[in-house]
Amino acid sequence: MSSSATPPPTRARRAAVLGSPIGHSLSPALHRAAYAALGLRGWTYGRYEVDEARLPAFLSGLGPEWAGLSLTMPLKRAVIPLLDEISDTAASVEAVNTVVFAAEGRRLGENTDIPGMVAALRERGVDRVDSAAVLGAGATASSALAALGQLCDGEVTAYVRTPARAAEMRAWGERLGVAVRTADWSGAHRALDAPLVIATTPAGATDSLAPAAPAAPGTLFDVLYDPWPTPLAAAWEDRGGRVVGGLDLLVHQAVLQVELMTGTAPAPVKDMREAGEAAIASRPGHVPS
Repeated sequence: MSSSATPPPTRARRAAVLGSPIGHSLSPALHRAAYAALGLRGWTYGRYEVDEARLPAFLSGLGPEWAGLSLTMPLKRAVIPLLDEISDTAASVEAVNTVVFAAEGRRLGENTDIPGMVAALRERGVDRVDSAAVLGAGATASSALAALGQLCDGEVTAYVRTPARAAEMRAWGERLGVAVRTADWSGAHRALDAPLVIATTPAGATDSLAPAAPAAPGTLFDVLYDPWPTPLAAAWEDRGGRVVGGLDLLVHQAVLQVELMTGTAPAPVKDMREAGEAAIASRPGHVPS
């Protein structure tokens, strides 16, 4: 037989990201770049508009060619009752962003946001801090607290807008074993003196804090990625501080998803980051930084 014989076709495998809205998602660019770099012929990655009401039927309609799903809002908690098992990490924050289809169709839920945050910070040299501050109190803030449980030796101060949000953050801290103190958003400028500041707020929420960036800042982790840099991130860099951005988080959580879904490691961080940067740059109205 000739040594140049054509190899057998690769079994088709599918994955996708679900959410609503979903058109903005960078996940297809990141995962497809990983498949190309890893030589995973036959793997495809799609994007589907799915809300909480449609999720059960969507899952029930998937065939054996499906390897996994990435989930964004509003599905991270809605999916939990539909799974056979979830990891301790996902259970700790009651949020699943990754579903892996295992033997006999079992649905396994994982959370790669938390280890993705830790990996993004460690990539930039942040291994341990004595204290930290979190801006905001939404779903991403609870993941930030879980990540800080692995990085922060002391107290975390959460700056929030309402007493109800303050109570939620203290409850998350107790559940996650993180010492959390809450403070009113009106004093959020004081957060900027912490050695590590994690901004989990929507676009525009921290813009007014930019002039208060300290002369010798520590590390800012801003979970936004477009537009980038945010005014706060730009001011931070101007003063010589270390900045970790939302694209870093997206890449590292997707790296873990690729490894879980394909069983291939390590996933190509560099190729995935470059694909994300290119996807952002191609968006209408994008202003290069």
